[in-house]
Order: sequence, then structure tokens, then C-alpha cells
Amino acid sequence: MKLIAAVDKNWAIGFKGKLLASIRADQMNFKKLTLGNVVVLGRKTMDTFPNQRPLPQRRNIILSRNPNYKVKDAEVVHSKEELLALIKREKIDTDSIFIIGGESLYREFLPLCDTAIITKINYAYEADAYFPNLDEDEEWECVEEGEEQTCFDMEFCFTTYKRKNDIK
Repeated sequence: MKLIAAVDKNWAIGFKGKLLASIRADQMNFKKLTLGNVVVLGRKTMDTFPNQRPLPQRRNIILSRNPNYKVKDAEVVHSKEELLALIKREKIDTDSIFIIGGESLYREFLPLCDTAIITKINYAYEADAYFPNLDEDEEWECVEEGEEQTCFDMEFCFTTYKRKNDIK
């Protein structure tokens, strides 16, 4: 499984239920990587989508503790264990699964993931939601750092982290 997120200098990912920045190149990269794959997200993340609709051309699996929560054109599971059972039962290739947020899902699934695709924004925003800081996690290593890019006055780069025991 992979994690995918855009973070600021402090590994922040959101504020008051919204993303910190909207960078077209990041959105295009996210779409390119996740299209045709499985995205796993929390209910709060689902609430931020346009019209609260699942992402098209992807299998959307939403994690919600609410047993009555339903979303048209998406699957809902109620625990990590239920998700893992679904993956096993349907023999879903874990390389096709992207954890896309929010904060609690990133933290819960970090131990099960081997790759993190991180867009690093060179700015510190006011924030209340954070991604685990992989630079301070001895189990993870940055294996690829793209060239710095600019969107208006925002500098950012695409990076890839791998779990150290998975680096070949």
C-alpha cells in the first residue's frame, strides 16, 4: 500500500477541513498515479470532495465508524480490520491501493505501507491536521526528490519515501 499527500514545511496537510494549497501540478500527479486504482479515505476527507462524490475512475473505499454511512458509487468499511478482510477476500493487489487521507488514516495505515508519495510545499501554513513526519522516522528514507517547481509564488517538489526494510 502507498500513502499520498501534499505537506507543508511542518508536514501539515490541512486546516479546518480543507487542504492547505491547491497546486494544479500536484492534482495532476495525484490523478495520474491513482487513476484506475483503489483509493482509501476517511469520511472527513470524503466530505471535502466536490459535491461529496467519489473520485471517478477509481475504486473508492471510505472508512467510517458510522454503521449507517453510505455513499453512492463507493464502498464503506467501518474498521481497518474490515478493510484488510475486504482486500484479502477480493485479492486486491496492495500495490494498487493508495491511502489518501486524512490524518487519522495516514497514522493508522502508515505501518502497513511501503511507499509514501509526498508533495512538499516550501511554506509553513496555519494548520490543524498533520501527516507523520517521515524525515524524523528512522523506518523511512527519502529515495527520490524531484526538481523544485513553482506554482504562482509556491515552491514545491515531488518526493518518494520508502520503508527502509523494503528498499531493494
